[in-house]
Amino acid sequence: MIAGTHSGCGKTTITCGILAALVKRGLKVQPFKAGPDFIDPMFHTFLTGRSSRNLDSWLLDEKTLAGLFIRNSADADISVIEGVMGLYDGFGGESIIGSTAHIAKIIQSPVILVIDGAGMSLSIAALIKGFQQFDPEVPLAGIIINNISNESHYQLLREIITMHLNLPVLGYLPKQAEFALGSRHLGLIPSEEIADLQGRMNLLAAAVEKTINLDLLIQIAHHAGKLNNSWTLNEIPAQKTSVRIAVARDRAFNFYYADNLDLFHDLGAEVVFFSPLEDHQLPEKINGLYIGGGFPEVWAAQLQKNNSMRQSIHKKISEGLPTYAECGGLMYLSESITDNEGNLFTMVGIIPGKSQMTYSLQRFGYVEIEIQADNVIAKKGASIRGHEFHFSQTQVSATVPHCFRVRKTKNGQDLKEWDCGFQVHNMLAGYAHLHFWSNTGFAKEFLRQCRLYSQMSPSGIESNKRRIF
Repeated sequence: MIAGTHSGCGKTTITCGILAALVKRGLKVQPFKAGPDFIDPMFHTFLTGRSSRNLDSWLLDEKTLAGLFIRNSADADISVIEGVMGLYDGFGGESIIGSTAHIAKIIQSPVILVIDGAGMSLSIAALIKGFQQFDPEVPLAGIIINNISNESHYQLLREIITMHLNLPVLGYLPKQAEFALGSRHLGLIPSEEIADLQGRMNLLAAAVEKTINLDLLIQIAHHAGKLNNSWTLNEIPAQKTSVRIAVARDRAFNFYYADNLDLFHDLGAEVVFFSPLEDHQLPEKINGLYIGGGFPEVWAAQLQKNNSMRQSIHKKISEGLPTYAECGGLMYLSESITDNEGNLFTMVGIIPGKSQMTYSLQRFGYVEIEIQADNVIAKKGASIRGHEFHFSQTQVSATVPHCFRVRKTKNGQDLKEWDCGFQVHNMLAGYAHLHFWSNTGFAKEFLRQCRLYSQMSPSGIESNKRRIF
């Protein structure tokens, strides 16, 4: 587990360097990301050739989280987990649930703490001691120092840590502009938008090989605790009737939990990817549509230009195609997106409403969702946990039914409540990103709807296009 003292201390950069260096050694490396973030895992996947997985101890119960970790790391030589925010930062500041520390305790992973060493000397020992003593059950196993200006500064800090603390220092990463990863409103710029990313990662890997003791890192990893075999996930019996689910995936739509797509496969679905940016029509013979989040506002002009795809999606949803969309997918299915410069771009228009970018964060954090009406992914009364993070607003006509009652809570008390989850035909779209392993019934219900749709004749689809549940 690569943890940090705070956001911005260098966790992602150092994690990427370690991943690249371990792969260069010929190891099969399974990457993970603590928390709900979608962008950091893109870098992990790029570097290792294996889908990075999210481990979130607020969205998922401990047994499910550990089970997914066991399942996804079973054939790997080593697993590397990038932490989230600071080591102890979790759900709302009231407990360590959702934090890197909590996840490390669940999966019994040794923790390497990344510290920004710029402008520090003896204080670094006090800082580490505070992290070490805050929760002695967290398996803190070593230190990596980031942002070091020269070798002598590193040696000074290493001697201080060795003198005052019983922790190994694995090395450092020098301050170097080439290692910096650019960012924008939702965090880092996604990996596929960065020019010459491979070249930059090669430089980073070379630096890590030179200044970080990878042999010691691997040795520490061998001391990870053994997980309880009873936490292995129960096998989900696949349905005999296969359905095809079209999933939008390109530079505009790339916010997906890999375990969600695997769950579809476990339940008997075939996932086929398509690009709303590049393809002209939806894939053929599909029984469902899933449009995740991403950056449709960045690619709005190109999405608008692809009129044939917008028409294809509008037609299929109007005919009753079971459809689920999140965040950026919601924006794309609305009538238009207006950017911060006032430029308006026409979108699919199946949802009677308009999306508008803003300069301020509109929603951020974990949410609990209660289903208010039967829809394509759940029945009334069901509940699931999710996460929201967006700068946009979507104003939808009051005539459109809301299926979500969304709540932010603290210490068991509701802080805020609002309605979302817009239902049109057999489509549901909302801002929250859902992890279906929080409640697998949502994925099961979606595929049940897809199977019903697949069994209908063309005339049946037309006569039932409003709702098939």
